[in-house]
Amino acid sequence: MVPRIVARLSSIGLCAGICLASLSAVSQTGSSRQIAAVDLVRATVANEAAASQRDSTKYMFRGFKKNPQGSQTRLYIETKEAMAGLTTAYNDRPLTPQQMQNEKGRLAGLAGNSAQLQRKQQQEKEETEHTLRIVKALPDAFLFAYDGTEIGNATEGRDGKPLTRLKFRPNPAYHCPSHVEEVLAGMQGFLLIDPEEKRIARIDGTLFKEVSFGWGIIGHLDQGGRFFVEQKDLGDGSWEVSRMTLDFTGKVLLVKTLSIKSDEQFSDFHRVPAGTTFGEGVKMLEDEQAKMESGDKVTRAENKTR
Repeated sequence: MVPRIVARLSSIGLCAGICLASLSAVSQTGSSRQIAAVDLVRATVANEAAASQRDSTKYMFRGFKKNPQGSQTRLYIETKEAMAGLTTAYNDRPLTPQQMQNEKGRLAGLAGNSAQLQRKQQQEKEETEHTLRIVKALPDAFLFAYDGTEIGNATEGRDGKPLTRLKFRPNPAYHCPSHVEEVLAGMQGFLLIDPEEKRIARIDGTLFKEVSFGWGIIGHLDQGGRFFVEQKDLGDGSWEVSRMTLDFTGKVLLVKTLSIKSDEQFSDFHRVPAGTTFGEGVKMLEDEQAKMESGDKVTRAENKTR
């Protein structure tokens, strides 16, 4: 299982393709603090990357996503093969029987087609590796400065525990090793880090200038684009992303307009067996959806009697 801060950031990597440039150097006094700050970031990034190798914990959870077209509620489950997701509602309205049949048919078809399932698994792996390169670049791509502390809560970090806040801006000495890192160009913002656990509780980044990728031939992201990701401790040593907001516009292949605007929250995490197959995961999603539907019917019946 990949660390969730990496898995969710794969969506950001897909927005563009992906570096960093300029701003002025800091004073000598600022540098001494900055060295300690970058060391904290480096240790945290190393720990996030290591988590992808050692953690085999799997979860089922709920996602609620809003965008300009409306909202969508989904159930997700992590399996040993790939992530499975079942849509349960649009705009807070349960799917019609036909829509639910289509959803289940889609998942059944994927579970029964080994070639498609392998392609999905490979795509998820490539996206994660792609994004892990971006995360690993953070200590070198940015200059960091301490910016106070915040207290963790139910949606980020460990509830009630202090988090270190670090501002970041581009490092003028950094040179992108490949096009993968170009999404970092022109970005600034801040990180919240749990200094004891060495985990990222929040990343909030904004493009302060237009960013081109693929030498500007493939496309660009407009100034003002923003991503916001929160991650929390589930209380058992595992960390999961609890919220992700993306707001990017730009151009792809010079002519196609790119517009990604969404806000997704994740909740109701509970463990599932580490060896769960994709087919078993689909069945577990369907069982969970049936329980939710049954509970909704009971609630509606109780409301009618009041």
